[in-house]
Amino acid sequence: MPSITVPDYSGGSLVNLVAELEHRLIGSSPSPRLHPHLGDLIPIGDSYVLFLFDGLGSMQLNHPAAAALTTSQRATIDAIFPATTTTSLATVATGLPPAQHGLLGYQLWLPEVGAVVNTIKWTTLWGDPIEYETETLLPTPNLWERLAAAGREPITIQPANFSGTPLSVALYRGCRFEPAYTAEEVVEATAQVAAEPGRLIFSYLPHVDFAAHVYGQDSTEYRQALETVADAWHHAMHQIPDDVVVVGTGDHGHADFERQVKIPKADHADRVFYGDGRAMFVKGDGATLADSLPATWIPLKQMEAWWGPEPRHASFDARAPDGVLIADDDTLLLHRYSDDRLIGNHGALTDAERLIPLLVRD
Repeated sequence: MPSITVPDYSGGSLVNLVAELEHRLIGSSPSPRLHPHLGDLIPIGDSYVLFLFDGLGSMQLNHPAAAALTTSQRATIDAIFPATTTTSLATVATGLPPAQHGLLGYQLWLPEVGAVVNTIKWTTLWGDPIEYETETLLPTPNLWERLAAAGREPITIQPANFSGTPLSVALYRGCRFEPAYTAEEVVEATAQVAAEPGRLIFSYLPHVDFAAHVYGQDSTEYRQALETVADAWHHAMHQIPDDVVVVGTGDHGHADFERQVKIPKADHADRVFYGDGRAMFVKGDGATLADSLPATWIPLKQMEAWWGPEPRHASFDARAPDGVLIADDDTLLLHRYSDDRLIGNHGALTDAERLIPLLVRD
């Protein structure tokens, strides 16, 4: 039986961290704030910086290269379900859990286009581009629009190659987008824009996620990625004005998986697979598959709250699977379009994948 702990959407998760910052800036938020014992760890300020280190889970802070981050960790909170980047970034962009913002997984069934979409690249699973106005994907108003309407300027500092991509168009509608080419430039740009009060700055660093996926956590590349983001955090502490509150977290954790199990080609008939290899969404009969796979079948009615509380997005029922195959803790499931080259993975609800740090500058 896989390890399953449902995220604490009532006050102990990523969506609540976003709600805490929004509430402090404009006096309201659509989601509950952090539990008081967590919110009290974050100082009061007029401007806030939120660093998000892609792929950095709390359990990864044990690595010696993460020392500068570890010293700033004040608590551990939950990522959302599934513990994956596009779903988490949509939660940041909206201040809503996935059930309410509607981006339910990295691979997402969109009935209006009749296909599963890779929501990072906005292609089919075999690489064809998808025609879709991504600016309309997430609910209105989003976090950035609510802040702007209240006179608080939202700014995001992002890798320059993300500028204008379909995903960025979806996520950062109404947010000033500042491109950066290196981790050092992310810190410099963040420090510059944070100097003016009344802002929320969201700064994103992808290094750990890429290295963990491609090389695994025992690699030199992974250590170097941790060093890069730890150095960025260290320099941010000194470059960002003292009166700005600086907070950091991850979007999910990571684990290495040697055991990969391919779903037989014959089992693809009359089924649609999406989600990811740790939490495989199935439209169709998934219960009988679990008998022959190292996975547990959870029907939709038993797990729909994993995406968060109601009210649900208008397209929730159409986009949601009939259920999810949760892979055993040591296993990665692969459908016929899955990438079998990745060492590190995430998406399920084990501690390694779900737990993310709450970092706060002293």
